[in-house]
Amino acid sequence: MPHVVALYRYPVKGFTPEKCDTLTVLDQGRIAGDRVLGIRFADTEAADDAWSRKSGMVALINTPGLARLHVRFDEKAFRLRISLGTSVLADEPLNPQGRQRIGAALGEYVLKLNENPLTDHPERLPLRVIGDGQSPRYHDEEAGRITLHGRGSLEALQATLGNEVSELRFRSNIAVDGLTAWNEQSWVGRKIRIGAVQFDVVKPKTRCLATHANPITGERDLPILTTLTHKMGQENPTFAVAMLPSGGGGQIRVGDQVTLLD
Repeated sequence: MPHVVALYRYPVKGFTPEKCDTLTVLDQGRIAGDRVLGIRFADTEAADDAWSRKSGMVALINTPGLARLHVRFDEKAFRLRISLGTSVLADEPLNPQGRQRIGAALGEYVLKLNENPLTDHPERLPLRVIGDGQSPRYHDEEAGRITLHGRGSLEALQATLGNEVSELRFRSNIAVDGLTAWNEQSWVGRKIRIGAVQFDVVKPKTRCLATHANPITGERDLPILTTLTHKMGQENPTFAVAMLPSGGGGQIRVGDQVTLLD
C-alpha cells in the first residue's frame, strides 16, 4: 500500500525545508506555515502581501547558493534566523528594523556568489523580507497547490543519471513510497485520500532550473531537466504532481496510507 514517508514545508520561499511529522492542510489548498515569507527585489512592484512570480524574488532558480543556507523561522517569537554552517548571517525579529537587517545580510551574501541576480542589477537592492509569517502565499503559482512525488520516480531518475539525487531538489510537500516509477502521474485528473484528507490531483509539476542546485553545496551539479526530457522522453521536464484538497482540509502524517479513489 502506498504510504507517506516524508513531509516538508518551506517557511521562506526558496530556502531550506522543515522536515515534519505532521502537516496541516488548509481549506484553500495550501500547507500551514509553507511559503509564508519571501525575499523580494527592491524594484519588484508587487505589494509585500501580494503573490508575484519568483523571477521578482531571490530564489533557487536565480541564486543556487541559497541551498547552502539554513533558515529557522520561530513562529511564536516571530523571528528569523539564517546561518551558513556555524556562522549566523542574521537572527532578527520580523519587525521593520529586523527585516531591513535580514535583507542587508542576505544581499551581502548573494553578492559574493559567482552566480547571482544582483551584481549587474543595483536597482534590485535592498532586498525586501516580505510576508506576515502566517499566510502561505509565495508559491510558484498564485493558486498555490500541494505537491507530492513517489520515491519510485526518484529511484528511476537516479538510475538514469547514475548519481544519487536528493528529493529536496524538488521541494515537494509529500514523499510517498510503495509506488512504481511515475505511477503518481497517472493520478492527474483523479482523487486520492491521504489519511483523512481527500485531494484532487490537478496537474503534473513541471520543473525549473532550481532542481539543478545541490541542496548541500549550492552548486548546479546535475542536469535534471535535460535528463527528464532528452534521456527519459518527457515532453516537459516533469517530477511530482500538484494537488488541491476537496471537501476541506485536515492533518496528514508520516505513515498515512495513500488511496486512489477513482
